[in-house]
Amino acid sequence: MAGVGAPGDAAPLFESTIRSLPLLARGKVRENYAVGDDRLLMVASDRLSAFDVVMGEPIPGKGRVLTQMALMWFERLKHIVPNHLTGDDPESVVAPGEREQVRGRSMLVKKLRPLPIEAVVRGYLAGSGWKEYRESGAVCGVPLPPGLRNASKLPAPIFTPATKAEAGHHDENIDFERAAEIVGPELAARVRDTAIRLYSEAAAMALPRGIIIADTKFEFGLDEAGTLTLMDEVLTPDSSRFWPASGFAKGSNPPSYDKQFVRDWLEAVRIDGKPWPKTAPAPALPAEVIAQTAATYAEVARILSA
Repeated sequence: MAGVGAPGDAAPLFESTIRSLPLLARGKVRENYAVGDDRLLMVASDRLSAFDVVMGEPIPGKGRVLTQMALMWFERLKHIVPNHLTGDDPESVVAPGEREQVRGRSMLVKKLRPLPIEAVVRGYLAGSGWKEYRESGAVCGVPLPPGLRNASKLPAPIFTPATKAEAGHHDENIDFERAAEIVGPELAARVRDTAIRLYSEAAAMALPRGIIIADTKFEFGLDEAGTLTLMDEVLTPDSSRFWPASGFAKGSNPPSYDKQFVRDWLEAVRIDGKPWPKTAPAPALPAEVIAQTAATYAEVARILSA
């Protein structure tokens, strides 16, 4: 995967325009197109979403990085749970003039019934989890030992689900009981156990490569037989918090290989002297923020694929 998604390797794609297939949904980052009744073409654009708001500027190479990383992790983790890949070539289902739009940034996948929860797993305290812990000593209803600090490793990975949000809205952290109410207790338990195993094995693969996976989110769906299936993307900088092991220290926010660079800039920006309210429209990203983010995505892809 070396070189995939490197900044400047192709013109950025802010939005795909596939006319040969019906558009089903345009998400924060991806467009989904129908391929017959049983398959979907998922195209990863170069859009970036932060605080659940889509930025107005694309990040060059980002969609290719996301896709190639997801394909890598689907392959590495397929012994744990089935995934939605069909194995078919995405370029085979679009018109010849549309192949460049899908090349390297698309997956042809099985059509599933998506579960309405995100399966978030945390191995370290960070972000909203750290904030919630300081307030209550727990994260999404999971009690944690006293005395933990920002970026502390947890005694064991915890499942902290969230509801899915549409573009422009914020995901909502929920506890396991609420997740069980939404999808049923048996399925919620299967999702929890599977997500924790996926995280644990991925984290064990990443650490020798110098990467700490602090937390991540998985999405699951059910096929026609009711089989739990891993879908969407998996263990990318968009869905995970990656820290370099060499820069890790408890008590402060470690540097990260993800969109935290953009989040930090957005937290600091002022509009008419006031903080950005984290609602659309987003402030325009400076060229240096775009370039640094593109380089960060490409770098973590290179490291983890080694």
